[in-house]
Amino acid sequence: MEGLDVTVLRLREVLTDNEKFRIDDGYFAKLPVQTQRRIDAMPHARLGTLCEVFRKGIFDIKADTYANSGVPFVRIGNMNDGLIDDADIAYITPQAHAVEGATALHYGDLVLSKTAYAAASFVNVPECNVSQDTIAVRLSSDGAAEFKTGFIAAYLNCRYGLALMARQFQGNVQSHLSLPDGRKVAIPKFGPRLQADTDQAYRDADAELRAAKEAMKFAEETLAAGLGLRDWQPPEPLTYTRHASEVFAARRLDAEYFAPRVRELLVRLGDSGRTLREVAPPRHENFLPSRTGEFDYIEISDVHNDGTAGSTRLPECDAPSRATQFVRAKDVITSTVRPIRRLSALIRADQAGSVCSSGFVVLEPRAVAPEVLLTYLRLPVVCELMALHTSASMYPAISETDLLGLPFPRISENSERIVAAIQRAHASRRHAHQLLQRAKQAVEIAIERDESTALRSLEIPS
Repeated sequence: MEGLDVTVLRLREVLTDNEKFRIDDGYFAKLPVQTQRRIDAMPHARLGTLCEVFRKGIFDIKADTYANSGVPFVRIGNMNDGLIDDADIAYITPQAHAVEGATALHYGDLVLSKTAYAAASFVNVPECNVSQDTIAVRLSSDGAAEFKTGFIAAYLNCRYGLALMARQFQGNVQSHLSLPDGRKVAIPKFGPRLQADTDQAYRDADAELRAAKEAMKFAEETLAAGLGLRDWQPPEPLTYTRHASEVFAARRLDAEYFAPRVRELLVRLGDSGRTLREVAPPRHENFLPSRTGEFDYIEISDVHNDGTAGSTRLPECDAPSRATQFVRAKDVITSTVRPIRRLSALIRADQAGSVCSSGFVVLEPRAVAPEVLLTYLRLPVVCELMALHTSASMYPAISETDLLGLPFPRISENSERIVAAIQRAHASRRHAHQLLQRAKQAVEIAIERDESTALRSLEIPS
């Protein structure tokens, strides 16, 4: 049976710690069963015994509870790579947060996924609350004396912790993790140095991501200032008129499209007479999948809020129909769907040859630095212009023609500072990812081999 995911167990092993008498293949898959045996054979604790709080998130959240600012409200989509991604985070009012104080969390606590798939995040925001699809976790004083939360996050995100957590999920239409089953997850107990170092890696990764965010903000503010938009106060009259010839020429009847602020913005951005197509023409390099081989696929959900993009390795025989176009180093990709979300990314050198979704337009910067182009496409006012050209209600999208026809101003002042800031932001994000990966790998090494080897793996190469 070598190579097959087959587990042979004695009946007493099937019944051990199995009050629900589960006999499904997910519960007895090879990796979780072997992991459970391995963790049981070393010093460990059940997660529930370490916690002061282990509660399902807010169940009944009403529309008037949400706010444009306030207390971050963490949902499954915000749990990214072991940390909370606040790019598209929702907020609830302080009043609602106070009412739901039982699931209030602070920096250094944990959030677990309760629905659909296993995930765990170190809370890297000062304060938050959580949704019903997650579990709020806070260690007790005794638990905190034995375990560091960054270490627990690294463990639950490594292959062994994920396997044990996923093992406890069950359900047909959509799997879920019950609170009693979540409490059963075994956490290995290692020495204080390994725990402290992995915990610090998570905290350092959070600091790097914050530095990346600040660098991106600096680049955008610098560009906006260079374009005369930083303190721009656009006209906002209650009413305005346009000639019928303009309306028919534009084939639009919506008032937003003809707003004076839009007209003035187009004048400010269009003083050079150049369009996006002239400085960064589209790349149309078609991808035709074969029956063999693999490729790295970039889809819209892979674009991060700092202008970088991840990818997923897929067999070519399973290529989605939307996987249609190659990208090359220094290309800039921008989403045509819901452009107001500012989903643009710069392709790294190691991503050359990846394939992106047809939901992107691939731009090849020629008369502008890629970092400057990326910053321009992410400016809120430029994204607003893109959104004005969208059609459809469910998935509003801008056509490639309209995107390439957008004005592109001459950007010379401070362009070097913008380039440097973007490069600094992307370097910080890469370092954060390396820290998180190194922490997870160290925990895996400690489980497979020993702590001293794990600690050496955490050392940064000189």
